[in-house]
Amino acid sequence: MSDDKIFVDGMIVKRHENAPDFVICSLSLKGKELTEFMRQHHKEGWVNIQVKRSKGGKLYAELDTWKPTQGEAARDGMEQARAAASPPPVNDFESDNIPF
Repeated sequence: MSDDKIFVDGMIVKRHENAPDFVICSLSLKGKELTEFMRQHHKEGWVNIQVKRSKGGKLYAELDTWKPTQGEAARDGMEQARAAASPPPVNDFESDNIPF
């Protein structure tokens, strides 16, 4: 994996000082530039993007280029298969058993 940052073309991340706490950030998307960026970096159905804060305090969007190692990919696949094969939990709760 390269240490070079790949900034997302066609996406601007903003945080307004007066925004309420539940508003994390705003994204501005420029269709043509973002579409071209997606075409360039689309590999397996997903393009993962991280919103980060620069040393100067500004927010920006960066392409997440992390890839799992062979061992991590195999472990994740096994966990997904195990979860799919597990029966759903049984709900033994019956409202008639409540003493009030």
